[in-house]
This record gives sequence, C-alpha cells and structure tokens, in this order.
Amino acid sequence: MPSIVVVGAQWGDEGKGKVVDLLAERADVVARFQGGNNAGHTIVHGEDVWKFHLIPSGILHPGTTCVIGNGVVVDPAVLTAEIDGLRERGVDVSDLKVSANAHVIMPYHLMLDQAGEARLGKLEIGTTKRGIGPCYADKALRLGIRVQDMLDEKILKKKIMAALEPKRLMLRPFERDPALDLQTITEQYLTFGHRLEQHIADTASILHRAIDEGRLVVFEGAQAAMLDIDHGTYPFVTSSNPVAGAACIGTGVGPRDIDEVWGVVKAYATRVGAGPFPSELEDATGERLRAGGHEFGTTTGRPRRTGWLDLIALRYAARINGLTALVMTKLDVLGGFDTLRICTAYVGEDGARFASFPYHQTVLHHVTAEYIELPGWSDDISGCRSEADLPPAAREYLRYVEEAVGVPIIMVGVGPAQDEIVWRGPRPAVLAGAPAEAA
Repeated sequence: MPSIVVVGAQWGDEGKGKVVDLLAERADVVARFQGGNNAGHTIVHGEDVWKFHLIPSGILHPGTTCVIGNGVVVDPAVLTAEIDGLRERGVDVSDLKVSANAHVIMPYHLMLDQAGEARLGKLEIGTTKRGIGPCYADKALRLGIRVQDMLDEKILKKKIMAALEPKRLMLRPFERDPALDLQTITEQYLTFGHRLEQHIADTASILHRAIDEGRLVVFEGAQAAMLDIDHGTYPFVTSSNPVAGAACIGTGVGPRDIDEVWGVVKAYATRVGAGPFPSELEDATGERLRAGGHEFGTTTGRPRRTGWLDLIALRYAARINGLTALVMTKLDVLGGFDTLRICTAYVGEDGARFASFPYHQTVLHHVTAEYIELPGWSDDISGCRSEADLPPAAREYLRYVEEAVGVPIIMVGVGPAQDEIVWRGPRPAVLAGAPAEAA
C-alpha cells in the first residue's frame, strides 16, 4: 500500500476534505501535517454536513487512526470543543492521536495576531486572527509551548514566563486582561492537558509502524501551495508550509516513505484574504461562481474571492509539490456558462508576457490575466458517474487542463456529496473494491 499526500494546488478551499474522506475508507492512518484551526474542511455524508478545523477528515471512519502531527499548531480550546462536538454526534474519537511535539496556541498569540493585523490597517495580510502566525514565530524563536508541556506544571509555568517576557511591550494594550495572568494561563492549560492526555502520543512512531507494515497512510495538508510561506505569494501567505515536502517535516517520516502526491484543484479559482489574484473576477461572473460554489470560508465564513482557473499558478504548484495526480472539484459549478475562460499567461504593465510564475512580487501584483476560451455546457452533471456521462465540452475542459499542466486528472467532483464523483481511467489500486456509493 502506498503513502499518499493530499495537498491544495491553488489558494486553499479546493475540497481536500472530500478527497481525504474518500481515501480514509481504505486508510489505516490519516495524518494532518501543518497549519492550525485557521483551516477548515467540509464533508457531506448524505444529509449530514461535517466541518473540521483541526481533526483530520478520516475521523468519520471507525478503525482509522487520525494523527495531528508535530507540524500542526494546536489551540487546545478549539480541539477539545471539536472532540466534544463529535462525541455528541456519536463519533468515536478514541483513535485520535496528537503529537506530543506539536506547538500550542496560547492566549497571547491570539492577542498578538489581532493587534498585528489592526496595526497594518489597509496593508493587513488577511489572517484569520487565530494566533497561528505568532505561535509559529515562538516555535522558531524557541519560546514555544508544546503539547507535552501541558502535562507538567513546573515546565509549563517556566516556559510561559519565558515566552511572555519579550512580549511585554507588544502586549501592553492587553496588560489588564485577566487571560494574561500567569497562574490563570497555567491552570487553564494544565486542564487542557488532562483532557487531552489520552490522545497525546509519539505520533511519528505510529506512522513509522504503519508504513513498515505496508498499510495505507494518507497525509492531509491544510491551505494550499500558493499560500506556502516560502513558495507562495509572500507576505500574503499562511505561516507554515502546505506543500507536499512538509508532510515529512510535519509528521516525522522520511521522503522515501511518500509514494504519491495528489493535488486538489477547483475547476475555477478562489482566494480568501488579501494578496495578488491575477484571474480574479470582480463582476457578475465572479458573483455567480461564488453563489454556485457556496464560496464562504469553513472557518471564518468570509466570502471568497473568485476567478477563472489559472494554469500559470497550477503548473507552478504541480512542480513544487511533485504532483503525481490531480483531483478536480466543483466542475458542476461551471454548468450553464456559454463560454469558459482559462488563464494561460500573465501580461505585465510593460507588455511583457509571462508563461511561467514570476518570482518577483512587484511583477505579480501588476499583471493581468491572458485567457483562452473554451465552450461551456448547459447540462446538469451532478448525476454523472463516468467520464462518458459528461458533456463533450466538459470532457474537453478536463483534457485541456491536464495536458497543459502535464499531470493526469484522475478524479472529478460533480457535486458536494461523497458519491458525486467521476473517476477518469482505472480506479487507483488503493481504492480497489471500494463500495459502490463511493465510486
């Protein structure tokens, strides 16, 4: 059995949760490797809608071990609430494991995040203000609190004191906030530690054992390639590395343990927050895509910016992730358009044409998109279950994209439900024998 990394190939919100949920039917372990509760996955099972922020999407499948890796930053208040919510809905969470080495979001991280965005004003990054960036910053500064620290009062208090000291000036507007009291924070996080103790584990060893035994392991990314802190549209990015290579760093497995990398891409493009978006549509067509795709953030509820599919960014994402396959979601949203457009190049202010992703942010912020046009279709494709069922124009759209990117599209989403998918070509061996309703 291979190990598969599932990553976003655009700016996030591509539908990775649905893909991971499908794979989780056969997976022994699903591991989240970066990000925090600034991400969210929505999964539809029949009439039930599930929204996850920290817990891997595989939690709905009994017997699948779900791992929150060391590369994730964990807000224990959010995690315990998510666990409680799942239990109330009858979901067994006993197979949830949290890395003892994962870093913990503290109350002061939330305050610093909110204050930082307020200071930037019109130049704000557009963060979710969940404390993700400040937590990762403390990790790099070696001032972080780890999950395992919540199990030792002496160490926890000592580390909180060390972390607070250099922040006193920045936290001055909050100095009277009782949430910053040392004893209060210590007691609160010790309580979280006791609540989570049954889930805290050496998660790297769990993954090593599963891989050595030839079991299927799925690595679940949050956000997406174009929001990567190194390779994305910096500084309008997330504070971690959502690319496939981070699956190793964020869980403790080696590069040779990864067999496949699936990139999830919408049939169009969306983005949340500030930053360049060359194919953005700020018109009635953009509103139509937003309404048709229900483009509002799982975590924040913010309306997403919408645009046509961008092949320049997608080819770039395919290369930096080493994609072996593409999964295209929400193809059904394009139904009813007479003509579809795909961005095939960028044009700079001086007329320079870019067929590959420009490295310089000044260039990227001022380019406009150059498009090709393809015929649309009017048919409702939500009932299609094979490629032959799709309208010719939809098949041509898929063919054009995969040839332009150089990566095969193996699966297509034609609706939000788990069974509303079309496989192109032979079904991957990892899903051989999957139930008909997931086919």
